[in-house]
Amino acid sequence: MDYIWNKVMVMGKRFLPFFLFTLLPLTAAAQKDDFGLDFSLEAQKKLSKEWSLSLEGEYRSRNNAKTNDRWSIGLGVDYKVAKWLKASAGYTLLYDNNEKTSYYEATDDDVIDGDAEVGDPKKCAQYWATRHRFNVSLTASQKWGNWKFSLRERWQYTYRPEYTVDKRWSYLNQAYDGKEHTYAGKGKNVLRSRLQVEFDKKGWAVTPYANVEFFNAWSLQKTRYTAGIDWKLSKQHAIGAFYRYQSVRNDDDDNEPNIHLIGLGYQFKF
Repeated sequence: MDYIWNKVMVMGKRFLPFFLFTLLPLTAAAQKDDFGLDFSLEAQKKLSKEWSLSLEGEYRSRNNAKTNDRWSIGLGVDYKVAKWLKASAGYTLLYDNNEKTSYYEATDDDVIDGDAEVGDPKKCAQYWATRHRFNVSLTASQKWGNWKFSLRERWQYTYRPEYTVDKRWSYLNQAYDGKEHTYAGKGKNVLRSRLQVEFDKKGWAVTPYANVEFFNAWSLQKTRYTAGIDWKLSKQHAIGAFYRYQSVRNDDDDNEPNIHLIGLGYQFKF
């Protein structure tokens, strides 16, 4: 452990100042959008030259890192089809902190009576609930010198089971309504396309990378921009840090805001 810790400190002194410096231009934007933290732990087992298994747990926060956003645990399998092509499949169980807000429409009695206007927030429910997520991916990669380029195409299906809350907050009355409300179960298909570039120099323990990922569900819904560094401490241990900006364009299902994320991860191979 002392050896690993010393490696972390040396790498941190070399690269952390540069990593933080790259975030300075984004400070002003972060004041307008949300901010959160992302922490992950992953265990990976290589079964053969082609097959490998992974188990990953993740925690994420929102509301300027003051609110627990979600916990998740996922199981994945990778198959190396060729030197340049990898196939993957996985399942993730998500436990989300949901915040559902409804808005007044022209046909609502409160709008007709003049007590509210169209588009005003009507009622809000906050609750924890599960989602089930399945994915299948193909990743093609090519290396030119020290640069590695990859394109990952991932189909993702997420199912949100039906859930009933016992009350919702009324913005008009400034009180809970005391009435049950059921949110119907819903499934969603998304195609995620990620283009990534890495600086992968032989003999280096550190691999900087950057990527952009597009979420499409009949239309572009989200775009993620990520820049990070992976540090290989030994054959078994690795850690990573990243900055991510997620721009939400048309995701009415989750009502997500644009968000800046700082992430830290640890990976163990055995």
